[in-house]
Amino acid sequence: MADRLELQGRHGKSRVRVSRVWRRPAAAGGHVIVEWNVAVSVVSDRLPSYTSDDNSAIVATDSIKNTVYVKAKECTEIVSMEEFAVILGRHFTSLYPQVSEATVTIAERPWERVVVDGKPHSHGFKLGVEKHVTEVIVKKSGNLLINSGIQGYSLLKTTQSGFEKFVRDRYTLLPDTRERIVATEVTAWWRYPFEHVSQIPSKSFCFTQRYQDVKKVLADTFFGPPDVGVYSPSVQNTLYLMAKEVLNRFPDIASVQLRMPNLHFIPVNLGNKENPGLVKFADDVYLPTDEPHGTIEATVSRPKSKL
Repeated sequence: MADRLELQGRHGKSRVRVSRVWRRPAAAGGHVIVEWNVAVSVVSDRLPSYTSDDNSAIVATDSIKNTVYVKAKECTEIVSMEEFAVILGRHFTSLYPQVSEATVTIAERPWERVVVDGKPHSHGFKLGVEKHVTEVIVKKSGNLLINSGIQGYSLLKTTQSGFEKFVRDRYTLLPDTRERIVATEVTAWWRYPFEHVSQIPSKSFCFTQRYQDVKKVLADTFFGPPDVGVYSPSVQNTLYLMAKEVLNRFPDIASVQLRMPNLHFIPVNLGNKENPGLVKFADDVYLPTDEPHGTIEATVSRPKSKL
């Protein structure tokens, strides 16, 4: 580069909100709606735009935004957001010679079909909580990386959790316990093994269904059997078992990254000299707080995984 400096840059458009409706008859499952928050970032050969007044190689971010809506319109068949991200990534890396790589990140607003009188409604939806997210990187060569995940997945159980035999020194006030509430808000990311656009399976593979499958496995492992549950000696151990079960169940997932903050429920004891037992804790009254909270995270991978 001129001036003996190196420059690495990218540009794109963020917070592009798009919704798509596929209007199927009730007999075919009813309408399908998605609402996506899309971000696109491209890497391109546009050095003169930084070092001079030459903008001839820049794909305008407004054009990037418009492309999101055009491609949504072109998807006449239902697509997952992972598939839509690949469509966008392939578009930018194939249409523009100067673009060598595109990163597409999408977060889905969780509209869920409502059930009325025990039957799924053909066109009625309610807003859920946790979000389905994805990040897809597509290179001009066709090489790609697909990560999907969950954000805001809140899980809690009122027993079958403890924490004991940890490091004790002069800074330690926390007592050992084998009985506590454990609560967390899971952020999960998993990587698919597809390394080239040609390796993505046909319609027989559904990213959206795999998202639902992973979400269920994470919750089932966290809670254990419905009648007795499963004991958790630490959030760390529970995190590992959750990630391990996902990898055991789904060979099409190469690695799992989990972040599970330990959201505290502090036992409440209230009293003074005149009334020492105003509130005496008996595994019943707690102060919920997430400030401060513990942070626990780890990545569990198959051998040679690149997440």
